[in-house]
Amino acid sequence: MTTFPKTRLRRNRTEDWCRRLVRENQLTANDLIWPVFVHEGEDRREAVPSMPGVERLSIDLLVEAVGQAKDLGIPAVALFPATPPDKKTVDGEEAVNPDNLVCRAVRAVKERHPDIGVICDVALDPYTTTGQDGLVRDGYVVNDETVAVLCRQSVVQAQAGCDVIAPSDMMDGRIGAIRDALDDAGFARVKILSYAAKYASGFYGPFRDAVGSKASLGQGDKRTYQMDPANGDEAEREVALDVDEGADMVMVKPGMPYLDIVYRVKQRFGLPTFVYQVSGEYAMLRAAADNGWLDWDKVLLESLLGFKRAGADGVLTYGAVTAAKLLQG
Repeated sequence: MTTFPKTRLRRNRTEDWCRRLVRENQLTANDLIWPVFVHEGEDRREAVPSMPGVERLSIDLLVEAVGQAKDLGIPAVALFPATPPDKKTVDGEEAVNPDNLVCRAVRAVKERHPDIGVICDVALDPYTTTGQDGLVRDGYVVNDETVAVLCRQSVVQAQAGCDVIAPSDMMDGRIGAIRDALDDAGFARVKILSYAAKYASGFYGPFRDAVGSKASLGQGDKRTYQMDPANGDEAEREVALDVDEGADMVMVKPGMPYLDIVYRVKQRFGLPTFVYQVSGEYAMLRAAADNGWLDWDKVLLESLLGFKRAGADGVLTYGAVTAAKLLQG
């Protein structure tokens, strides 16, 4: 190996053109998925206090915002409903209502913007009075009964026009069951993006504010089904199961504290691998920037590039629109 002074790595950093030429990873708008919160009403937007710059949008405003994202080159959006409290029940029946908030939103978006991808979350927490992702029996979130409801939820979302079903519940066996349900209902082309390695994280708090499940969950937690943050090998087992069951794409969630998991998953499986820069990650960066401690534009793009470097093919981020604008120059 040639050593200093003949080998000087700074030589390739001297000019901008050279830095661009030898750059190992690239971040473009094609790498971004924009998560958006939708709520009832018309011409109605509502700020999420714990997520500065993020709003809940009524369907009409959502359609307009999705059009702007599409024009920026963002290929897909992920829709999350803030279900009215009077629509929530112990068993989350509203999740399988073909005319629920998210299904109406999907239909409206696809009618106006058929060429942008629409991803729908599949889990019961926006619809249950418990705030849990599944059905609760005797204080425990039951698996197989929950999966049966998730299959019905997936089919009504596909009927509404959803392109990608994204189960975030972490029930065992749900990917295979949902794949069968979609195929049996005539939706063989609808994709499944599995939240395959989703951890029981403290970074989800602002999201629960945004969809209104925080109050429902109360002092409860999701540790009996979401993964233990201490485990890495288990993440590979979870992904392997979902791949075998028919997942088209997989996701690691949260993002920055789990870059090692992103790397391991991509290296082992070579499957389209996504990562979610979750609400708490977004909120802490944005709050620091709003206090003048960080440069928001720089840390947003740097954090997204870090996901790409770890092996992610795409990133769900609340900063997608800002990032796309910055990448346009």
